[in-house]
Amino acid sequence: MPIPSSLPRERRSIFHWGEAVLCPSPIPMGDPLELNIINPLDYPGWDELLLTNENCSFFHSSSWARVLCESYKYKPLYFTSIRNGGLSDLIPVIEIQSLLTGRRGVSLPFTDYCQPIISDKNHFKEIIDNLIVYGKKAGWKYVEWRGGEGYFQDTIQSSFYYGHTLDLTQNEQELLSRFRSSTKRNINKAVKEGVIIAICNSFKSIKEFYRLNCITRKHHGLPPQPFYFFKKIYEHIISKKKGFVVLASFQQKVISGAVYLHFGNKAIYKYGASDRRYQHMRANNLVMWEAIKWFGQNGFKEFSFGRTEPENEGLLQFKRGWVAKEETINYYKFDLPKNAFIKDSSKIRSSYSFFQKLPMPLLKLAGWLFYRHVG
Repeated sequence: MPIPSSLPRERRSIFHWGEAVLCPSPIPMGDPLELNIINPLDYPGWDELLLTNENCSFFHSSSWARVLCESYKYKPLYFTSIRNGGLSDLIPVIEIQSLLTGRRGVSLPFTDYCQPIISDKNHFKEIIDNLIVYGKKAGWKYVEWRGGEGYFQDTIQSSFYYGHTLDLTQNEQELLSRFRSSTKRNINKAVKEGVIIAICNSFKSIKEFYRLNCITRKHHGLPPQPFYFFKKIYEHIISKKKGFVVLASFQQKVISGAVYLHFGNKAIYKYGASDRRYQHMRANNLVMWEAIKWFGQNGFKEFSFGRTEPENEGLLQFKRGWVAKEETINYYKFDLPKNAFIKDSSKIRSSYSFFQKLPMPLLKLAGWLFYRHVG
């Protein structure tokens, strides 16, 4: 992606970065694009500004930025254009500094997707060019975007996932009638088995979910996120009524749970976990259905099932059972020293069996040591 070095001033963007003004490429039409790097953690009214643009999601919010930055000491750099008091363009980036994995910019770490908010396609290239200039000056290894399929045309993707979005403007009976017959059977089975559902926003519910999450991650051969990450989710999201935990119980024992987040009129299923000894009760289906009903009853218009790895066939079939709109979420990685987009080669699967064999205390320790560096 070339960055022209000499352009007439009237065709340049204005990019505020401390005392410097960088002007890397032209906007063919319209006024110059004024970009500012904003820290949403100390920008008054950031979430209200976001809601002026219908393309915003929970992952653009200050709550999510605060969870990421306070958990892992990351630095937020939100490349933003504001016009007439409303959000015009936004590509949020978080800088990760690690002695193990290097310095880079990610939009955004531990995030299923983070689509750029762009008012004009010409603006997209302008912001990307400025971002690359910033990254090179800051010594980043690469920049990663999680989404942007409509803008990175003819660009090699680093990896891809599936996303599923459910339209909540239908009533409950219309939604239920569209689900696969196996999904409806599983919901009914959980009810008949006596599974009890609770929608919670207590700290205790996060602790219960974390217990299940550790069990599930061990089964999949992965360390769990450290508990302080979920503590920050409670502190900045759950306790602020910007999300909740759904727990399923059988004979007073919690056997399944999920964490849901919401912003504006959109909701997302972020984390799920369960005790596999009770898998035959199909509690996961009832957990999801009760969450979907809650969002529909409370005026939400859109429900996302998050991202799914293409090789995770079991989870993919579970999400397809709700007959939501399926799309591909592309990730893109720009190697700054090479000045080129690259494929992702960071997935390591040979370690899965090793983590499965670790006792839980060591697995938690691995998560505590590991996650800050992977982002």
